[in-house]
Amino acid sequence: MSEFLQQVVNGLSLGSIYALIALGYTMVYGILKLINFAHGEVFMVGAYAGYYSAGWLGVNGYEASGAGFPLLLALVVLCFAMGSVALLGVTIEALAYRPVRSAPRLTPLITAIGVSLFLQNAAMLVFSPNPRRYPAILSEVRFEVGGVILTNIKLAIFGVAMVLMLGLYLLVHRTWTGRAMRALSMNADAARLMGIDVNATIRATFAIGSALAAAGGILFGLDQITINPLMGVLTGLKAFVAAVLGGIGNIPGALIGGLLIGLAEQLTAGYLSPDYRDAITFVILILMLLVKPEGLLGIVRQEKV
Repeated sequence: MSEFLQQVVNGLSLGSIYALIALGYTMVYGILKLINFAHGEVFMVGAYAGYYSAGWLGVNGYEASGAGFPLLLALVVLCFAMGSVALLGVTIEALAYRPVRSAPRLTPLITAIGVSLFLQNAAMLVFSPNPRRYPAILSEVRFEVGGVILTNIKLAIFGVAMVLMLGLYLLVHRTWTGRAMRALSMNADAARLMGIDVNATIRATFAIGSALAAAGGILFGLDQITINPLMGVLTGLKAFVAAVLGGIGNIPGALIGGLLIGLAEQLTAGYLSPDYRDAITFVILILMLLVKPEGLLGIVRQEKV
């Protein structure tokens, strides 16, 4: 039983990272009906932003002295990465997606793939293709509860992810920007006629989604220890599957989908084989598309032709 609970704890920690990334996919799709395949690379850039900002703040000195990185500085790293990557998301929207917003749907999709490849290769040139060990922004502390080994890092990953997702929920449902996002997702033309600044709302959507992906990148680095310029490819695809599983365009669905994918991965690795942990994600995607293509919380919408 303790082994099962251990896998559940690990799965929830990993799944919360997937959920943070999946939120970016689902927010953009909900408003623009665009699958932003460059979002995985935005997540990767967020991990590197955290890596370098921690270095600038002297994390290596704290590690060498045996002292933990101060919590305040860890929050500074998180905020810097989220802010800088939010700016990147806004830039991508302005330069790559806005010019093709009114084009046929295939054009923005190809553009997104092009942006993804550009960011991958740019990251290999700037950061080098070699994997890097992530700095210990939080010093690991292990303790046992009921036979389950917990660490402060696993708890921090889950806790930070839940706080950020709660903040997103409040923003979407309690603020003017959130109301504008919901109106735009329902009917862009009607929202424009009601005086909503469509471009500003879309910018805010990309900024928020990118900031959440950056937080996911830092948490992923803490959890998986190493990062590399291609880390966003597979992780981004898994987060996309999580968004589809929950019902793409549905924010609570992204959370549920991310947690389920994380649990499925860990249980598969623990009880079948680690070789199948990546494959199970795409098996789930195929089954979902066959049985309930709109996702767990998605709504079937009829369109007139």
